[in-house]
Amino acid sequence: MGRRWLPDRPRPKLVSLRTTFAVSFAAVTAAVTILVGIMSYNSAARLVRVDQQSVFTQVVQDVRGEVRQHTMGPEDFSSSRPGHDLVRPARTDVQVLGAQGQIIDHGSPVLPVTSRDRAMALARPAGEVVEHKDVRVDADLFRIATVSLGDGRGAVQVAQEFSDTEDLLRALQQRTLILMAAVVVAAGLFGWWLARRITRRLVVLTSAAEDVARTRQLGIQVPVAGLDEVGRLGRAFDRMLGRLAQSEEDQRRLVQDAGHELRTPLTSLRTNISLLRRIDELPPATREDLVADLSQEARELTDLVNELVDLAAGQSDSEPPQRVDLADLAEDVVGLARRRTGREIVLHASGDTTTDGRPGMLQRAISNLVENAAKFDRDGKAPIEIGVMGPARPGTVRVEVRDRGPGIAEGDLVRIFDRFYRAADARSLPGSGLGLSIVREVAMAHGGAPFAFRREGGGAVIGFTVGGGIVPGGGSGT
Repeated sequence: MGRRWLPDRPRPKLVSLRTTFAVSFAAVTAAVTILVGIMSYNSAARLVRVDQQSVFTQVVQDVRGEVRQHTMGPEDFSSSRPGHDLVRPARTDVQVLGAQGQIIDHGSPVLPVTSRDRAMALARPAGEVVEHKDVRVDADLFRIATVSLGDGRGAVQVAQEFSDTEDLLRALQQRTLILMAAVVVAAGLFGWWLARRITRRLVVLTSAAEDVARTRQLGIQVPVAGLDEVGRLGRAFDRMLGRLAQSEEDQRRLVQDAGHELRTPLTSLRTNISLLRRIDELPPATREDLVADLSQEARELTDLVNELVDLAAGQSDSEPPQRVDLADLAEDVVGLARRRTGREIVLHASGDTTTDGRPGMLQRAISNLVENAAKFDRDGKAPIEIGVMGPARPGTVRVEVRDRGPGIAEGDLVRIFDRFYRAADARSLPGSGLGLSIVREVAMAHGGAPFAFRREGGGAVIGFTVGGGIVPGGGSGT
């Protein structure tokens, strides 16, 4: 079955954090502004309408009280009669109906008269009321109440215009909408400015990360300052780049040094292998020497490769830390070294020798120290001494190996822990020059440091201290 061609899906357009922040800020401001605007308008409109209704109701009640207390006729409410303003407040229109419901004194504007209004004019009880809502007169809306004068003498119509109130409320609504729009626009602009200010350093970090991804150059300086989270992120990113650059440099140097060290045994192997083609022509003694050389070179090459692998793998960082007793580890090393070398090895332990660490790494460091002492004191008669002392200060343990070999020259003391470094008088001895560098890596990974000095009476003292817990990434050196 053939593979069907599918069109490429369009990649989603990236939205910057700055835009997201500005839009979110404007959206929240808009929501709050709209909510407050609607609530404010509704409250104001309700208050205005209630106030207008209460004024109209009070006028109607006053008219009803007058006609019930006094016998009054249509002429008493005429606009030409003195005192008529008592029932004609501002924004209120009054129209007087006669006994048959005819208009005696028209209002301004003239109000419509319905059958119900005429019935009020003929009504016997005084103060009866019929009310009309939303009555349109010309282009305006009115609220009208017709009050009977009693005994069929007529009625009084009281009207209140509320279309102007609605016009006022509509104008208020428009102004509220304009104000809300202005607030939303201002919030968007302010949000954009604030987002630009906040994300400016994040943009710098992003540019630095993109430059690293594009150029693969880890030495880029990240110009980020500040004490907030962005500043902390910038400093952490700068430290991360520094460590990565150092790690890359260490790996490059390790590969170069390893290549240099591997050339010598490989060249010797090639030379001896070329001799194997003429092995039948060689005397028996020469054959034995050739095979011995091949075996020795193969062992040295194997040891070198194993140590390189250990060093490049970060000294078994995957091994879980635990509480370990360095005296117990040293005792295990003593037993193994006695079987390998046949030398007398003495262990001295004092104080609290427990610490937090990785047992495999620590045991390898102690073993390297013992192997180094046995190699340089090959023909020595005095025992090799291991000292485990703790604590020199709270939480620290000191491990040292003492021998009676030829000692270490003053100029070599500061370099014996460097990778592949071998003193001039040790270059003829087997070894890779990595054993003590691994000791340094283990010590630094456990918050300690290596040390070496000449032993009084001849020989050397080489060791390390541990303490302060596991250092994350410490001492990897690769």
